Amino acid sequence: MAHATHSRRYAGYQVQPKKTVALLEGRQWTVSYEEGLQKVFYSENLIASLHAMANWFSPSDTKAPTLEVIQFVDRATYKNVELSKVPLVLFSEVMRDVDLVVSVAHVGGVDPEASLTTVEMRRVIVSESLRLLKLGNVRIDSNYARIEGSLGEFAVHLGSGMVFKQATGALHIIPVHMQHRGRLFLPFLDEDTKIKDPQILMQLQG
Repeated sequence: MAHATHSRRYAGYQVQPKKTVALLEGRQWTVSYEEGLQKVFYSENLIASLHAMANWFSPSDTKAPTLEVIQFVDRATYKNVELSKVPLVLFSEVMRDVDLVVSVAHVGGVDPEASLTTVEMRRVIVSESLRLLKLGNVRIDSNYARIEGSLGEFAVHLGSGMVFKQATGALHIIPVHMQHRGRLFLPFLDEDTKIKDPQILMQLQG
């Protein structure tokens, strides 16, 4: 696997085409008849491609495409790039995008929130993000990200996204509708003092 040029991390997942395209376009991906789904990284001269047996321009979701592989190619030569040579931050961003698709646009079959593969992937992504951002108050513990905040200690389940506060229990955090979201999908920041939502603050301080 040291010289692998593609990842089958999400192979086999069926997704809703219209929702998948909408999600990825919001993450700077492009879709075309010729190239399918791609995300271009101009600074690194790399192109990420998500392959699936699908007609992304279908007017309906009657046929749910099955994801196959994720590949990276050199933007100048269009030759495949080994995964080990793809910058970690770039690789994590692409995997995070596809993880979002699997979580939000999946159809039938395996629930990604309960999928061990998805939890493991998120564990890797979060661990790498913690290292890159040098965050010392967040640690990975089995299927949870545990946060030592100023308002208490919290745990975020890497599968469901459920948030728990120590000695209090689950926090009722209603997800923001996808079209109103930005690029941050975590329930809250590692710096809980920056949380402004009054309903969440009431629970944290209660």
